[in-house]
This record gives sequence, structure tokens and C-alpha cells, in this order.
Amino acid sequence: MQVVILIPIMFSLAMFGSSNGTIKVNKSKEMSTSNDENIQIIQKYLNRKVYKDLTKEIINQTPDDQLTTVIFDNISSKLPKDNKKEYKTILTLSKGRQAIYTIWCVEGEVNNGGFNQFYFNSSGQYAHLAPEAFKLVGADKLAELMQRTNNIYETNKKSIKRLQDGTLEGFNESYKDNPLNKLDHEFYELSKTEDLNQLQISFIKNNIDQFIDK
Repeated sequence: MQVVILIPIMFSLAMFGSSNGTIKVNKSKEMSTSNDENIQIIQKYLNRKVYKDLTKEIINQTPDDQLTTVIFDNISSKLPKDNKKEYKTILTLSKGRQAIYTIWCVEGEVNNGGFNQFYFNSSGQYAHLAPEAFKLVGADKLAELMQRTNNIYETNKKSIKRLQDGTLEGFNESYKDNPLNKLDHEFYELSKTEDLNQLQISFIKNNIDQFIDK
């Protein structure tokens, strides 16, 4: 079973009005307006332009709050349809692109369902690349946390995966007494302290050659 992230990390679950990420329609006029605006934001994101070929000009002209998304989309456009070949394809890219893609995967999964979800989903295949990815963009504390989390997962992998029998119930059960749970809060707090988004923006701008196609 694959737990799918439908909405990227920039949209918090709180925005949708429920803990499971579904959109609730509130009958009050005030809340209805808010929900309409949120839906428009989501639609704008889903209809965003994807650049299959990035240039210095495109990167320089992209607003900071959209830069990591533009880079991620560009990388995603290079991935093969066969998901089994995704990992090998990512490894052929520059270290900078590997880092941004890996960080996006970690953030998306952890913010959506914690480290337990990250390792359970296919994104977990990038776990060993994550410490280096965080370190490359200057997030040293997150790099240390990621290495520590990898070690804890490897030590407890058998007991964690024992409950993950391919059903939603089994996946939910695997959160109980899971040693990874306590690390989720650390990740959330460190992401604020180290300003992970700004670190990635600065890294991209200072290493543009690693992200351009022509």
C-alpha cells in the first residue's frame, strides 16, 4: 500500500479544515469565502507552468516563494514513467538537484504523516541521501537529525514493518509506540529554526549552474 500525498507541503492540513486533508464546506459566509480562496490557491498550484528546460533567466526571474517548486517540477519532468527507474535517474542528476528533490520528498512525507510515512512510502529510498542533502544546503542540524533518524529506523525496522501488512489499519497501527514519532516534532521545529526554505533558495541562486538545462 502506498500513502499518497495529494497536496504539496506548502499547503498545511489546517488550511483544508480537517486533520485528514479533505476540504470541508462551512455554511457560514465568512468561512465559505475563506474556503473559496483556498480552493483557488490549490487550483492555481495544480495549473502552474512546468519548465522542462531551465535557464539562468527563468531561475533569476522566478519569485523566491516559487523557486523550489519550479526546480522540483523541472526534476520531476525528467523522471521515467516506470517508478522503478526513478531512483537511478535521480542519481544521474547534479548533487544540487538531488538535494532539492530529496529534501522535498522528506518534507512532504514528514509534514504529511511523519517519518513513519516517509520510510513506508517509496520516498524512503532517498533516506540515505537525505543527510548529505540537508548538509549541502546548509541545514546542518537537520542533517544530523536525519542521520539519527536513519539509524533509529534501521535499528527498529523489523518491529515497525511487522504491523505494516498492506492495509490502512496496519499502517495506522504501526504508529503506536513507534520510536520515530518523537523525531517528527524535532523536524518541525528545526525546519523553522534553520529556515529550510530560505536555505534552499540561497543554495539554488548561488549554484545556478547545477539547475540549468541550457
